[in-house]
Amino acid sequence: MTQRAMLCPRCRRLIGSSETTCSWCGYDRSKGRWSASAWAQGGLDGDWLVKAIITVTIAFYILSLLLSVRRGSSLNPFSFLAPDQTSMLVLGSTGTIPIARLGRIWTLVSATYLHGGILHLIFNLMAIRQIAPWVNQEFGPSRMFIIYTLGGVGGFLVSFLAGVPFTIGASAAICGLIGALLYYGKSRGGTYGAAVFREVSGWVIGLVLFGLMLPGINNWGHGGGIISGVLLGMLLGYEERGRETLVHRVLALACAAVTVAVLGWATISALLIRFGGTMGM
Repeated sequence: MTQRAMLCPRCRRLIGSSETTCSWCGYDRSKGRWSASAWAQGGLDGDWLVKAIITVTIAFYILSLLLSVRRGSSLNPFSFLAPDQTSMLVLGSTGTIPIARLGRIWTLVSATYLHGGILHLIFNLMAIRQIAPWVNQEFGPSRMFIIYTLGGVGGFLVSFLAGVPFTIGASAAICGLIGALLYYGKSRGGTYGAAVFREVSGWVIGLVLFGLMLPGINNWGHGGGIISGVLLGMLLGYEERGRETLVHRVLALACAAVTVAVLGWATISALLIRFGGTMGM
């Protein structure tokens, strides 16, 4: 990814995205870490957060493979190393069946971290690696994580209302990030804002074409994610209009706490079902 200008987390002046130390105030971005004090002070670097999302997503994919009795055939590239439907269900796939029939409303969160095959995983990880740092740059780490989490929830909620029986994947959350960038580009205006809007609009067009050409794509989730991202961008604001506040950081911590609790519950219940023979849904 090409280097972009970004705001220093401490002094809010422009620096290169590859610079580890701010040339203005000397802030060392490499020391950014997860801690309540760092988050509360607003000095947290978002790079680690993107890596954490990617790491958890990979870990959950590996867990889904380990819990699978059967895996997808290698003859179909899109089903290569695909976890079976049972492991997807117990780990938290969402849709009308998990929510309406089984009462698993928490799957609106867990489904973001599940993937149906190695190509599905790789494509989404590549998108996260490209888009999430850009949203982090313009919105800050707290707002980026809120948009990612609630964008995924919003996208899956729309697909649930549209009657999609089963769905998984980070694409709804990624579309939330795309929606936030669409709002940012249009709202900011100017040469840079127009360039952002044009580039992100190209991604949206690509998503639409991709969804029309390939079967099994959750277009409702994509559309719901984009709409959710636009609305969240409007409600939360972006860095040039105001720095992250304590409210943003508390909301981000709440999203993190819910995500950890949901994924932890999904893991424990899946292990009990897989090895204990009980249905603790």
